[in-house]
Amino acid sequence: MERTRARATVFLMLFLGNLGNALEVPLDLPQPPTITHQSPKDYIIDPRENIVIHCDAKGKPHPSFSWTRNGTHFDIDQDPKVTMRPHSGTLVADISGEKVESYEGVYQCTARNEHGTAVSNNIVIRQSRSPLWSKERNEPIIVQEGVSLVLQCRPPAGLPPPIIFWMDINFQRLPQSSRVSQALNGDLYFSNVLKEDSRNDYICYARFPHTQTIQQKQPITVTVLNLDAINETVAALYNETDFLSDGSAEERRPTFLIPSGSSSSKMVLRGQVLELECIAEGLPTPEVSWSKVSGEFPAKRTSFLHFQKTLRIVDVSEADAGEYRCTARNRLASVHHTIRVTVKAAPYWISAPRNLVLAPRERGNLICRASGTPKPTITWAMNGIPIENSPKDPSRKVEGDTIIFEEVQTGSSAVYQCHASNEYGYLLSNAFVNVLSETPRVLTPANKVYQVIRNNHALLDCSSFGSPIPKITWFKDSRSSTLDGDPYVLHENGTLEIHVAQALNSGKYTCVARNSLGISENHVYLEVKEPTRILKQPEYKVVQRNRNVVFECKVKHDPSLIPTMTWVKDNGELPDDERFVVDSDSLTITDVTENDAGTYTCIMVTTLDQDSASAELTVVEQPDPPTDLELTDQKPRSVQLTWIPGDEHNSPIYIFLIQYADSLHHHGHWHNLTMVPGAKTTAHLKLSPYVHYTFRVLALNDVGLSNPSLPSRMYKTNPSAPDENPSGVDGFGTEHDNLVISWKPMSGHQANGPGLQYKVMWRQKDVDKEWTSVTVANVSKFMVSGTPTFTPYEVQVQAINDYGIGPEPAVVTGHSGEDLPMQAPDNVQVLVLNSSLAEVHWEPVPPKTVRGRLKGYKVYYWRERSLHKHNPHHVEQQVLTFSGNKSHGMLPGLQPYSLYLFNVRVFNGKGEGPASSNQQFETPEGVPGRPSFLRITNPNLDSLTLEWGPPYDRNGRLTGYTLKYQTVNISNELGPVEELALPANETSVTLLNLKYSTRYKFYFNAKTGQGAGPVVTEEAATIMDEAMAARQVDIATQGWFIGLMCAIALLILVLLIICFIQRNKGGKYPVKEKEDAHTDPEFQPMKEDDCTFGEYSDTEDHKPLKGSRTPSNGTVHRDNSDDSLVDYGGDGGDGQFNEDGSFIGQYSGKSSARDTAGGHESSEAPSPVNTSAMNSFV
Repeated sequence: MERTRARATVFLMLFLGNLGNALEVPLDLPQPPTITHQSPKDYIIDPRENIVIHCDAKGKPHPSFSWTRNGTHFDIDQDPKVTMRPHSGTLVADISGEKVESYEGVYQCTARNEHGTAVSNNIVIRQSRSPLWSKERNEPIIVQEGVSLVLQCRPPAGLPPPIIFWMDINFQRLPQSSRVSQALNGDLYFSNVLKEDSRNDYICYARFPHTQTIQQKQPITVTVLNLDAINETVAALYNETDFLSDGSAEERRPTFLIPSGSSSSKMVLRGQVLELECIAEGLPTPEVSWSKVSGEFPAKRTSFLHFQKTLRIVDVSEADAGEYRCTARNRLASVHHTIRVTVKAAPYWISAPRNLVLAPRERGNLICRASGTPKPTITWAMNGIPIENSPKDPSRKVEGDTIIFEEVQTGSSAVYQCHASNEYGYLLSNAFVNVLSETPRVLTPANKVYQVIRNNHALLDCSSFGSPIPKITWFKDSRSSTLDGDPYVLHENGTLEIHVAQALNSGKYTCVARNSLGISENHVYLEVKEPTRILKQPEYKVVQRNRNVVFECKVKHDPSLIPTMTWVKDNGELPDDERFVVDSDSLTITDVTENDAGTYTCIMVTTLDQDSASAELTVVEQPDPPTDLELTDQKPRSVQLTWIPGDEHNSPIYIFLIQYADSLHHHGHWHNLTMVPGAKTTAHLKLSPYVHYTFRVLALNDVGLSNPSLPSRMYKTNPSAPDENPSGVDGFGTEHDNLVISWKPMSGHQANGPGLQYKVMWRQKDVDKEWTSVTVANVSKFMVSGTPTFTPYEVQVQAINDYGIGPEPAVVTGHSGEDLPMQAPDNVQVLVLNSSLAEVHWEPVPPKTVRGRLKGYKVYYWRERSLHKHNPHHVEQQVLTFSGNKSHGMLPGLQPYSLYLFNVRVFNGKGEGPASSNQQFETPEGVPGRPSFLRITNPNLDSLTLEWGPPYDRNGRLTGYTLKYQTVNISNELGPVEELALPANETSVTLLNLKYSTRYKFYFNAKTGQGAGPVVTEEAATIMDEAMAARQVDIATQGWFIGLMCAIALLILVLLIICFIQRNKGGKYPVKEKEDAHTDPEFQPMKEDDCTFGEYSDTEDHKPLKGSRTPSNGTVHRDNSDDSLVDYGGDGGDGQFNEDGSFIGQYSGKSSARDTAGGHESSEAPSPVNTSAMNSFV
């Protein structure tokens, strides 16, 4: 949207800039000439083409044209080669076969009619020139290495000056740098020369832009020699060439080649380009920098060219004057040069004179103000004649840069010329004074429609003309008032501006132009549109190659504007490729390639505005494999591996994985060796003996692993004795009389050489001093037989190959095989803690009887039977395990009131020992379980029967049951609780004296000596009395109710008839008068104009009028704000009507007694009614 705003701002500036332009007089009205087109002041022509000098003007009547050349009349008719275009003053000179020089000079055009004369600028005609380079012979240049050198170009002077550049004989530009650069005058400067500067085709070219011709200088040969070579050749070359070397090629302090000295000066004209240049020589090459002694550079207008050697400031102003310092610096020293810049100015307009249209007897001013350095001289002319030589006019007075007109008369129209000049140039401007009497006219097209975007400027044009100048006023829609003041701004030219247009500003606008002679008006229309907005911008995407990507761009725009969605890539068109699919709100790219990476922008354009949003696409893939693997720093046990990373493909490499293959032991198998960070390209690899290594490298980024690099060359290490012994050594028994020694076999990579064997050693711990050993190969375990049961042994395994033995192996302690325990635990006891928990105790067995590693104790227990005669069932055996350091344990989850048996056993790695003798214990009573069932039978009006079954788990002797019950109403509210204790031998009970048609909730549980068990609940209801049900009838079917409704309907009908009668008579009826005096604010009277009931307003929830819904129970409650027909009677009796339809009783509103006593509810009992029937009468 930034570009949209910028475009709107530029448009506004251009539009408002036109507000002050010269006054436009319609061409159908008399007016002096106005120059509309002329050639530039300095006109360089191509001698190969015709000369065309432009001069066009307008006026009424149409002006005639004449020319002067070099200050004298130019008679066109005398030169057959020169013609003037019809209806124009433009000259065309056919110079074919003629000398162009004869047409060079200063031309001026004059346009005149009966109302005045306008003149053009002085147009200087010069032909372009591209002279040939003079013939010359360039001597070869021999120069010592390290010294400075200048190759001169000196092209022939041309018009305009040529553009200089240096190339070789193949038309290739010569490379330039901080050491070698071209100066502004075209010469080629070397701060110091090098051997590579030697060549024979230094050629200076000059391109003349007007004729598009290029000329070249003869090639220059440069030979750079070092000091030794010069000493050998100086004698042979001295007499034939210029020898430019002087001194040695030692390092030198900087000195300036241009400009010379420590200071210089420069003059530049305002508005032109200032170029300052400093080129220094020295060794090493000096670096040039710039500063302004008394200020800062204008950042937006300053640039540095030619490797900082040229300072360039465009559009120079007076503020750019001052001292500028350039500094050349190398490591030996620095040198400075100061340039004093002065800024002069050719004349420039502050206020150019503007056309003036005056009515007779009006007054006005022509103002001509210009500035420059030095200050320009202002002179006036009328119709091309100096004003002092013009006819006197008493209505005109000249005061310096202003001409004042007072009481102008018809016929005093003229064209005035203002001329401002100083030594650097001149300005000429024509402005006419046109004396007219003209009624207003609006020049803007009628019914023009302006469309703007909301929150932008709106500019409604009302271009008009009249003399006197009309006054402009604006109106909108109904013309209720003129548009002046916020948010409107009325400009001098009649344009109406709305700074921030909103939707409410849309509509019809009328501009009225009025002067003393008449009035004119015009209508225009403003439509304020909604701005175009991108609601969902495309998002930054990182996608792998060959996958798809979708950029979304959802846009909201004004529905009356036709939008156009455009996608661009890197500010250019999308590639012409079917993989790019553009939908209404998205861009899809399929099979993404690396070339698709870039910035994608969606641009939604309407006729009024646009919005855009961009997102970047980064295409990634796994890296290319590393290349150029090299092995360096080769040692017996290490080597240095280096490589060159492959392309990262926009995803940085963060790991290099180095793999190796051992062609001696595992040919064709690659193993991971090490990883190094992605910033490194070298790895120091530790190697093993007796391995034929080949290495490869893989790169890893966020996408994945690259393909492997090509393998490195093979690197073989020499065999040696083992560096390590087998790991995972262990000693254990599989039978009670053996010992198995095992280990993890060593790989060929670990063997360090051929002939790998294992020396297996063992001895009984704390008994044997000497080791028994055996040497084996190609196995990973060895079994020793005939060992005592579960005896500790020390074992070792050592690696051996043809080149020696491995290091001293570590000693590992193991045990020979186990056997089953020999003895059961003694002194087994039990302590019953409660009805579900018991604690078992035992004495640990002697360690020697375990005959293995003691794992723990197991307690086997089971429920033999229940102590209650009704529960004889048997429970399966259960086992609990306890650690070997325990001599007691808990038995949880026991059943109350039961007989349990148990025994204890010890176990080791081999298995369990014998069981202790069975012990028994009894658990005490507990609370019973839930009753097995509870059901309710035989419901009657006032009684219910409950039946139940005893609990399945009695957990003791039942002592009885507890029954609790309470009522439950329709809103589920509970009544008071009744409780009843029942004996243990009962299985049913009948509850009497209950309420009819009432729901009850029952709570029932059993009890033992330990307490009450869990509760079971049920609900049931007594039945309804049939006589009572028969009395429950719908009141809407009763005759008295139907009669009441009919009476009410009749009363309402009579009341409506009275209303119409009174309306026709124009009087008021008594009820209406009473309603007017009624003080209840919530009562709304009937409307007087149409005799209908007014809206009923009630702030409460109950609104029985206007067809509102009644409560769900079918009753109508009367609240404070309700009125009934009864209220119109005296004491609440029957209301009666007179013959004329008015009430006999006086209307008194609601009684105070009812107001204070009733609240919202009536004192009468509620009656069920049919509310839909009631509503139909209202």
